[in-house]
Amino acid sequence: MIKTIAIAGLGWLGYPFSRHLQSLGFQVKGSVTSIEKAGAMQRNGIQAFPVEISENGVSGEVDALLKNVDCLVIMIPPGLRRNTGADHVAKMTHFLTEIQKTAVQKVVLVSSTSVYSYKQSTVTEKDLPIAENDAAKQLIKVEKLFFTSEALQTTLVRFGGLIGGTRQPVKYLAGRKGLNNGNAPVNLIHREDCIGILSEIIKQDAFGHIFNAVAPFHPTKKDYYTQKAKELNLEPPSYSEKKENTVYKKVTSTNISKVLGYTFKQQP
Repeated sequence: MIKTIAIAGLGWLGYPFSRHLQSLGFQVKGSVTSIEKAGAMQRNGIQAFPVEISENGVSGEVDALLKNVDCLVIMIPPGLRRNTGADHVAKMTHFLTEIQKTAVQKVVLVSSTSVYSYKQSTVTEKDLPIAENDAAKQLIKVEKLFFTSEALQTTLVRFGGLIGGTRQPVKYLAGRKGLNNGNAPVNLIHREDCIGILSEIIKQDAFGHIFNAVAPFHPTKKDYYTQKAKELNLEPPSYSEKKENTVYKKVTSTNISKVLGYTFKQQP
């Protein structure tokens, strides 16, 4: 039975998730990237430890983070979107080595639907991802590292675009002109459902699975962001009328209902 949970990455999702787990009666601890952040978390009632995962190794209080843990939830930002040349695979290989030194056996690895190529069109968990860029290739390698580890029972959760709280992508798109792929469907998930799905995995002991975590709500980007801009009194973005791709990526979540029996609570 899972009693103590460690969350590697107490950020935008990890912190409210830790609070939710506490409300369910779990013992929770987690990692942050600095002593100052750890202190702030401690004052807010979360047992937090400074842990730094780099391409050179893992430093900080990783032993304390992983001690006496029944389940580890990993939500370490890969830092691959800004083309910084980051080696996420090296970082997570070092972290996996540290995990395998402990008694941790159950892991939830948070990944992304960006592992799928738009050329794959409609995808479910049965479809093998086809990487179309370096970031996706790295995420797939990390997934494989953990999912095939003989020492661990790993569940992969591939989240779509994350929204909720102050995070609404239209804020960054408002007023922009000539955007591409306006006819592509959105693949989004609200933070409340992220927390709900992760919680159900733990409560149901659903390890060894792959979940595409995307709300069953796929209007076109043009329609969706135009409507959201209006709701927030922002200038809607405009999209190019030129001929675009005829194949778009649409991510569906069959295992969310089939394995977990989970029903999405929020429409993004």
